[in-house]
Amino acid sequence: QVQLVESGGGLVQAGGSLRLSCAASGFSFRFVATGWYRQAPGKERELVAGISAGGSTTYADAVKGRFTISRDNTKNTLYLQMNSLKPEDTAVYYCNFLQPGAWGQGTQVTVSS
Repeated sequence: QVQLVESGGGLVQAGGSLRLSCAASGFSFRFVATGWYRQAPGKERELVAGISAGGSTTYADAVKGRFTISRDNTKNTLYLQMNSLKPEDTAVYYCNFLQPGAWGQGTQVTVSS
């Protein structure tokens, strides 16, 4: 069965950095397009970064230049490196396919002013 488990969230001050991890089982990141989504309270879930099976990446305008999506094929793990964090980045972050399946628990990122 496909499983995705997010981790790495936490509380950080504005300007700080975090790296989120998504451990996968039941498929290989090498063969599917995946990404990181986030949802803030009262807001719609949005895609913030995506990576294709071939490794091409895309970013939401709000995070471009600050966030980097990557994967470790050996570990079958997806990452989101988040730098220069802003309070508006506060949200629950999820990993999923770019054609999303079920959503997991996500990991909370809170950026203080």
